[in-house]
Amino acid sequence: FRHAVEVLREMQGAAGGTAPAPAPAIALPPKRLASPVSFDAEDWQLMSQVIDYYHRRLKQSPEALEYLQKRGIGNSEAIDHFKLGYADRTLGLRLPNKQYKAGESIRTRLEKLGLYRPTGREHFNGCVVFPVIDPATGHVTEVYGRKTCQRLTAGLPKHLYLPGEHKGVWNEKALGACEEVILCESIIDALTFWCNGLRNVTCSYGTNGFTADHLVALQRYRVKRVLIAYDRDEAGETAAEALAPKLMAQGMECFRVQFPKGMDANEYALKLTPANLSLDLVVRKAVWLGRGQPPQRPTPAPVPVAVATAPAAKEESPQASPPSSSSTKPFPSSVEPVPPSSPPAAVADAPLPPTPPLPSLAACPTATEAPPADPPAPAPLPPSSSPAEVNEQEVVITVEDRRYHVRGLGKNLGFDALKVNLLASRGDAHGFHVDTLDLYAARARRQYITEAARELGVEETVIKADMGRVLLKLEELQEQQVAETLKPKEAVPTIGEAERVAALELLQSPDLLDRILADFERCGMVGEATNKLVGYLAAVSRKLEQPLAVVIQSSSAAGKSSLMEAILAMLPPEEVTKFSAMTGQSLFYMQESNLKHKVLAIVEEEGAERASYALKLLQSEGELTIASTGKDPQTGRLMTQQYHVEGPVMIFLTTTAAEIDEELLNRCLVLSVDEDRIQTRAIHVMQRKRQTLAGLLEHREGQNILKVHRNAQRLLRPLLVANPFAERLTFLDARTRTRRDHTKYLTLIRTVSLLHQYQRPRKTIEHPPASGQFVEYIEVTPADIAVANRLTHEVLGRSLDELSPQTRRLLVMLDAHVADECKRQKMQRADYRFTRRDVRRQVGWSDFVVRTHLAKLVELEYVLVHRGGRGQSFVYELLYNGEAGKG
Repeated sequence: FRHAVEVLREMQGAAGGTAPAPAPAIALPPKRLASPVSFDAEDWQLMSQVIDYYHRRLKQSPEALEYLQKRGIGNSEAIDHFKLGYADRTLGLRLPNKQYKAGESIRTRLEKLGLYRPTGREHFNGCVVFPVIDPATGHVTEVYGRKTCQRLTAGLPKHLYLPGEHKGVWNEKALGACEEVILCESIIDALTFWCNGLRNVTCSYGTNGFTADHLVALQRYRVKRVLIAYDRDEAGETAAEALAPKLMAQGMECFRVQFPKGMDANEYALKLTPANLSLDLVVRKAVWLGRGQPPQRPTPAPVPVAVATAPAAKEESPQASPPSSSSTKPFPSSVEPVPPSSPPAAVADAPLPPTPPLPSLAACPTATEAPPADPPAPAPLPPSSSPAEVNEQEVVITVEDRRYHVRGLGKNLGFDALKVNLLASRGDAHGFHVDTLDLYAARARRQYITEAARELGVEETVIKADMGRVLLKLEELQEQQVAETLKPKEAVPTIGEAERVAALELLQSPDLLDRILADFERCGMVGEATNKLVGYLAAVSRKLEQPLAVVIQSSSAAGKSSLMEAILAMLPPEEVTKFSAMTGQSLFYMQESNLKHKVLAIVEEEGAERASYALKLLQSEGELTIASTGKDPQTGRLMTQQYHVEGPVMIFLTTTAAEIDEELLNRCLVLSVDEDRIQTRAIHVMQRKRQTLAGLLEHREGQNILKVHRNAQRLLRPLLVANPFAERLTFLDARTRTRRDHTKYLTLIRTVSLLHQYQRPRKTIEHPPASGQFVEYIEVTPADIAVANRLTHEVLGRSLDELSPQTRRLLVMLDAHVADECKRQKMQRADYRFTRRDVRRQVGWSDFVVRTHLAKLVELEYVLVHRGGRGQSFVYELLYNGEAGKG
């Protein structure tokens, strides 16, 4: 059938488009079709002839052109420039049958080139073909094929290459036209950039397809900056992290183009229109992948876009592609096209001749153009709109005697919609028209123009022209708004040399832990020495792969929040995420790296009760993953989406609850606030001192102390910490819960060493062996273990107790009270009875707190309840006699 179609196609072409003559009623041998290849051609010529044939067939294949249009790369200029083609299964019809000698010979040669398979079928059947052409020789070095029909190719590979190793670099001319190059993961992604005006682009052959040819080409053309635009999936992120050090080792600056999570360049351009502005924005916001302060990048030239025509084009077709270069003609580019220059020699090891300085990106032409010797001045863009008044509530645009009030612009944080509330008015004596519409919807725009013209008493053409000005102005403001939203909200401040010296002096102090406690005192936090030190060390543990977690437990108004605030104040603000409350699913939908190596502080554990499951997982597993159902923005169908939150994270909680969830408790260090009278008196002294001049000046000095600690925390690096004494340590093993407590103990030791990393010799080891990769680490010292032992005895001892710290404290005070009263009244402990009123008078607690903790002592049989002598009253007997110690 295909053979017959091809014969009819040729007959119609030979007849000048007229209908072919009626066929005779007798069977004839099949008509031979003209062969697209020469049988005596060399291999490279044979390859080029097949690619040329595929290129011609693409222009005659509506289904292939439709596929390119759907992917937003159907630009006719791109098709011709890169010789895109389509393997429509007609090549074999034009070759001699394999039963003949000539047919067997040519098919064998094509099989050797990788264009045919041993089965006798074309390798790229049903694929749009993207050849890679060497600019120096014109030879085809690689071919990429993308299947277009999912229904007919279900279960088959969608992506095909020629057999063997990848050779050549796609769009190699782009490397010589600009000092900054965008490196994509696939040819389709790279073509997406190219078709939207960013032509300094090339691609690797998948995530692991960056070859030696790519590296040689980047070095040959002296590329200074590489913008890695790999997909934002796990494979793309891993490949980008692995590639960046290799390129930076060759002296190239590396940046990461940050698409939304899970998207690639093509998908991003299709979803966010105008595509050229969307792509230009993510290129401008590329993230520096090196260490230290990112180098200054030249400002890219603005990408031209036909704003006025983009919305209508988008609505006429439900699957509209990003505007091609032809749609941008009313808005001239800042670069005039000139004939391409000759590329440099392709020999990798040939000596490089001296070259003039490369142009900056601001003056970088497209990959197919070379900068003219004396470039003409670009034509100015038309004014976006008449003068506008912008405030937080609305935008007011005035055109002659007509005013347009726009509200709701701030909700449009993407380039795929522009839904606003628009009020049109004309002086005081005329009417007005107000409506809410999407300015990118042609039908809604036409309806608004018609009704506004009638209400204002002007011609529709006048309102239509005004709408164009309004649309252009709003798009300009929207771009500024999106750019402001995408700015990093937690930029790490630069540490000056003097600040760095002060921070290092703190970290290198021989009495570092004593300095930390003294600085807490100078900043207004008195007492609580163990709690402050443990909390500070736990915050430092965020740099480890398994951080500690802390719960501060106390009665209301005892100072648990003050303790947490004092510790958090010592940390850099960009490394602390603090919430008052959390919903059950909130943690699962945080951005992927929002919590990595940070402190997650929750003011009250009760406010995170619904998120307790996520907190437990985050602490024990170090990450969160959830599968959620959502709508596909393209098809509207429900689909499963995966959200991933990376750890590790240090969790910091406070609570007034007498009992904490056991699962959360055995994952955390429990700190109990000192509620003794002596501590209360010390706090009162500090509060009164704060009102004096000396206290006010000391408070101002405290801000400088906090600044030193924050800079010191920024200097701490997440090093490996090895404990050479670990096998000689011992720990309680009577309970199964000590399995987790033992981990806390070991982590506390490593944290002490990590805090002293500037006082420990740094060592390196090659790992894996003979790999050339070295790992840096420090080792634990006996002094670190001694500090951890001292803190563990008090802190972990509380968590091993069956009583909470406050309940244990009440029991100790009751034991002392009963002992004193029995001695005074000369009676046995078993005969002594006391009431809740006696307890309140003795310990000074409220009735609610006394009832709560006394009920826990009764439940655990430390106290026995007896009925009183009058009605419903109760008295208590203390069964505890101090046999387990006092705390």
